[in-house]
Amino acid sequence: MQPIDTFTNRVIHGDCIAVMGEMPAASVDCIITDPPYLVGYRSRDGRTIAGDRDSHWLKPSFLECFRVLKPHSYCVSFYGWHQVHRFMYAWKDAGFTPVGHLVFIKEYASNAGHTRYCHENAYLLAKGRPHKPLRPLRDVLRWRYTGNTLHPTQKPLDPLAHLICAFSKRGDIVLDPFAGSGSTALAAFLVGRRYIAIEKEARYHRIAEKRLANTTRE
Repeated sequence: MQPIDTFTNRVIHGDCIAVMGEMPAASVDCIITDPPYLVGYRSRDGRTIAGDRDSHWLKPSFLECFRVLKPHSYCVSFYGWHQVHRFMYAWKDAGFTPVGHLVFIKEYASNAGHTRYCHENAYLLAKGRPHKPLRPLRDVLRWRYTGNTLHPTQKPLDPLAHLICAFSKRGDIVLDPFAGSGSTALAAFLVGRRYIAIEKEARYHRIAEKRLANTTRE
């Protein structure tokens, strides 16, 4: 077990279960994360995501998330609606209580099947009984297309910053165990939080490191 300060303001290359296993219990203030959706995703240009075809990581990763999160704090997790039963089981089994649901409206369709897919989803999960925000966030938010040039499921900074500001305080530690290209960490840095980003794939870890290294607060 290592002191939490050895992890903060870093983009860490590794498996999040192993990395979080080295972090002290109750040491981070907020978790905002976008794990694989378990749908075998392939982008238009052929990119795929590690861990998106099996769920062996799902339960142990959220058990670790719950352990390292401070009592009476929030976790926001995006998820694939196709596999909501698996995500909900993992969250509740870890100890989280769903306390809100967030919908992000797109002005474009990312795919089409029986319907055109024009939104993203996330659950607001609580560990214990966190204080309710003085100004609760709207549960329907806008989504600006980023082009997904850095990662096949890249999230825009604006909605992430809104989540971080709503569910953490300045100076808090925001953890993203599935960091991808580092958007959550970057948003956290820009709004005055510390961050811990963990990414398993080397190419996205390099991208995230470069983004954070090349960004300064105004």
